[in-house]
Amino acid sequence: MEKIASLLLVLTCFLVPLAYAQLKDGFYTSTCPRAESIVRGVVQQRFNRDRSITAALLRMHFHDCFVRGCDASILIDSTKSKSSEKDTGPNQTVRGYDLIDAAKKALEFACPSTVSCADIITLATRDAIALSGGPKYNVPTGRRDGLISDPNEVNLPGPSDSIQEALATFRAKGLTLNDMVTLLGAHTVGVSHCGFFQDRLSDFQGTGKPDRTMDVGLAARLRRICGTESRPLDRDPTVFLDQGTSFVVDNQFYNQTLFKRGILQIDQELVRDRSTSPIVSGFAKNGALFSRSFANAMIKMSKIQVLVGKNGEIRRNCRVFNPHPKPKSIRGL
Repeated sequence: MEKIASLLLVLTCFLVPLAYAQLKDGFYTSTCPRAESIVRGVVQQRFNRDRSITAALLRMHFHDCFVRGCDASILIDSTKSKSSEKDTGPNQTVRGYDLIDAAKKALEFACPSTVSCADIITLATRDAIALSGGPKYNVPTGRRDGLISDPNEVNLPGPSDSIQEALATFRAKGLTLNDMVTLLGAHTVGVSHCGFFQDRLSDFQGTGKPDRTMDVGLAARLRRICGTESRPLDRDPTVFLDQGTSFVVDNQFYNQTLFKRGILQIDQELVRDRSTSPIVSGFAKNGALFSRSFANAMIKMSKIQVLVGKNGEIRRNCRVFNPHPKPKSIRGL
């Protein structure tokens, strides 16, 4: 059994880089030269009227890659007979699907059945980050779209996870401790529903008292916004995760955690845990360091369990799998 396990490990280590090797910068240069500029144009138009789209795309990208890998399985709509990843609790507040649809429609007009939905998510997220003041970076393309979207496979890190619990999820996807701290820096943009941190305001972990690791003034302000009663998601107020530069991809999120102003429990734990605290301090002091690390971590995340070559498909509609003809029955059998 040990020999078999060792062989599987060797094969995994060999196949993962092989998949990466089939992604490349400018994958569509000959087949769809305007692919990246088309996606960029759609993102620019949306960003001009809604700067919150950056947070939406970051969340969509993360939630997609952390299930079956970056295969656009999160985009599949549920049907009357079969649920998809969209049905799960963590994905009910994911948005931005209409932007992906718009980009796909434009790409299908320019280059039919060429550009994958998985690549659209990756490129759109990259472009939105740059528009929000974050790093500009190249991402290799060539991903193909998955053929499965199973809600039972959705197992994402939660806002109340411990550092070690969250790290186990990240490591399972081939990411490091530094990658995790960096990617949680995506909370530099976006909002959270009160329900995800409300226990920190008055009854933390059943103590009947607020979480002492949260700034007293911040807790008081959040109680005024959130109240003490839990509410249905569609009527649950939201607050910015970064209370300073809420629409800018920068390092201020880390500075706020140093002053006990992290909204989510896991955000504040980053500065309390001995393994992650030095990384947080480094990013808080050096915005350029965070920017480089964020670009590298986003590229690395975008390569998780990608489908390449002849695996998967290129969806014509990002919300549904391509129709596949059923094999003809053989007469007499």
